[in-house]
Amino acid sequence: MVRRCKSWARNDEGTAVIEFSILTPVFLLMLTGMMAYGIYFGAAHSLQQLAADAARTSIAGITREERADLVDNFIARNASAYMLIDVDNLDHRVSTNPSDPDQYLVQLTYDASNLPIWNLYPPLPLPSSTIVSGATIRLGGL
Repeated sequence: MVRRCKSWARNDEGTAVIEFSILTPVFLLMLTGMMAYGIYFGAAHSLQQLAADAARTSIAGITREERADLVDNFIARNASAYMLIDVDNLDHRVSTNPSDPDQYLVQLTYDASNLPIWNLYPPLPLPSSTIVSGATIRLGGL
């Protein structure tokens, strides 16, 4: 019996299967996490780009109301063209910057709860489901 146990302990057949079964869940969890954060960062980047483009569009307005209308129209026409952005989950606010009245502020708030990352493995540490992004632009040139 002792001889049989010693030969069984030295046998290394099947170690690859054991290593594979231990490392595969860890690898898949890491891969899923990278995909989840990639999708989230893609949506955040699209939102930031949309805010910057909307702020640049507002330069053409002379009055505060005209600038707000330009931003509203730009977002309504173009927001769906940005990757991972659903217009129905997007809110925006247009105002002068409270810290500098010579700056015009476009702030976007996006409810990212419909992104596919929230359907992934629950123990993954996921970011907030609300993304807030903004851009400012100076009024009246330099």
